[in-house]
Amino acid sequence: MPSNASSPSFISQLCFGTIEEDLILPYPKMKPAEQETFKAIRSSIEQLLKPHEKDFRAWDEDGELPASFIEELKSFGLFSLVIPEAHGGMQLSATAYSRTLQELAKYDGSVAVTVGAHSSIGMRGLLLFGTDEQKARYMPKLATGEMIAAFCLTEPGAGSDAASIKTTAVKDGDDWVLNGNKLWITNGGIAQFFTVFAKTGGQAERGNMTAFIVTRDQAGVSVGPHEDKMGIRASSTTTVHFDNVRVPANNVLGEVGKGFKVAMKILNSGRTGLGGGTVGGMKKLISLATRQSKERVQFGKPIAEYGLVKQKLGHMVVDCYATESAVNMVNHLIDSGSEEYAVEAAITKVFGTEALWRTADEALQIAAGNGFMKEFPYERILRDARINRIYEGTNDILRLFIALTAMNEVGSELKELSDSLKGIFNNPIKGFGVISEYAMRRASLATDRVKREKTKFTKLHPALEKNQLVFEELTRELATSVDRILRKHGKNVIGKQFASRRLADIMIDLFVLASTLSRVSTAMQEQGVGKVTKEIEILEVLTGQVRRRVRSNMSKIDDNDDEFIKSLADDALDREAYRWDNVD
Repeated sequence: MPSNASSPSFISQLCFGTIEEDLILPYPKMKPAEQETFKAIRSSIEQLLKPHEKDFRAWDEDGELPASFIEELKSFGLFSLVIPEAHGGMQLSATAYSRTLQELAKYDGSVAVTVGAHSSIGMRGLLLFGTDEQKARYMPKLATGEMIAAFCLTEPGAGSDAASIKTTAVKDGDDWVLNGNKLWITNGGIAQFFTVFAKTGGQAERGNMTAFIVTRDQAGVSVGPHEDKMGIRASSTTTVHFDNVRVPANNVLGEVGKGFKVAMKILNSGRTGLGGGTVGGMKKLISLATRQSKERVQFGKPIAEYGLVKQKLGHMVVDCYATESAVNMVNHLIDSGSEEYAVEAAITKVFGTEALWRTADEALQIAAGNGFMKEFPYERILRDARINRIYEGTNDILRLFIALTAMNEVGSELKELSDSLKGIFNNPIKGFGVISEYAMRRASLATDRVKREKTKFTKLHPALEKNQLVFEELTRELATSVDRILRKHGKNVIGKQFASRRLADIMIDLFVLASTLSRVSTAMQEQGVGKVTKEIEILEVLTGQVRRRVRSNMSKIDDNDDEFIKSLADDALDREAYRWDNVD
């Protein structure tokens, strides 16, 4: 498996019909030394959180984690997870950090979010873009928890559209004067360190945004009351206000005017922590649901013996294994130094959060009436899980990001081809070269040569041939669909959200299937086929699911009811009501 920053994006290459198997094979493993470190962390988490299992419900109702418990989190080093050892931190890799978030999420969503918001996004900008002086100044305090971090991007009118923020920073001498309001800031009420994004080029310049380090003790910084939320209620969520806050120039994070890049890099880098949390939540729910189904007796026998209950449990296992496979794969891409993982990280966020939601819903269904009662953990877990599909990039926006980003390279080749055609008579050799290269790449999707080479796995275990053939065929179909859509819509594809969503769902399914194929194949090669029968069963189920979903999405790219759906939506929007609400 290559480990360099120049490695291409697996999904972007898949849009060309190319399977870059060296990016995902063999399946990655945590290094032995890090395994030992993680085992110690897991033991500490159990020691810390297990005695509080009965407290989580009360803290959820109160809507707050007690200050004494926050001090316990600090003393156990849970705010130091990704901070370099030189500054007093544990310096965990993306893999070990994600695995730690997984363990926290098994106990309580609010706890996982409090720790995760600090490390995944709150101080991540300092880790990625901070100067040596900035790191020396803040990281020791962030490691001990003396400073807890928060990420301040969202505003009342700027959620997913981050570039439309209204908070401003105006240069005044050697300082920047910061004014504005941030909304729904996780850790807002307990944070002393804020990564704040503000416009530094005037309201007309939407892209001119800069990131700043702001501390709570600076004059003009204030926070609002604790938000009364549906889920993760015990985590701190507040507004944060900046009123003529003077920020020294040496508190600029990254380059002036490059704040959008900083924000996106932070979110991309931190998403695997959220992915780990979804896996931890699913593992907890599977444990609860299996015990519940064995203990609950209906019609004279445990409900675990009924087929429909087994169907729910089986799908929960498949979702968990598939999510874990993809999350671990992206963690490896980050740890190996790759810069091309943004699309794959977004995929794990979308797939994982939706898989957790399905799992929470089915676990509550298995618990039936008990699941609806607050004395049991199911309803709290369901409420906690709902936010995951919204924050750190809503799943709807991320689907557009996945499709458009992955297609961008194909679109670039189309543009290059178009530009070359314009000047072909002035430079026929250059023009012919571009045309030939592109034409061969696209036409080769239908040739036996490519079926044997680029659009084919060569290193999977032979016993997985049937699954391999399904993946290869779906890859070719993806590539031809991307090409057809780009040729049809060109740059207007940005506005074709239905088509983009279908392509994104196909890409999501294929990356998750590729990660699972890699994991099962590697296990078979290392342990033998007979030792991984359950993993093979998971892969069989997932392959069938992916094949059906991809084919369904493919079939609707050209033949669909999209215009009817939009027409009905427009009718409801015009009326602001349901048309047929009458008594005549």
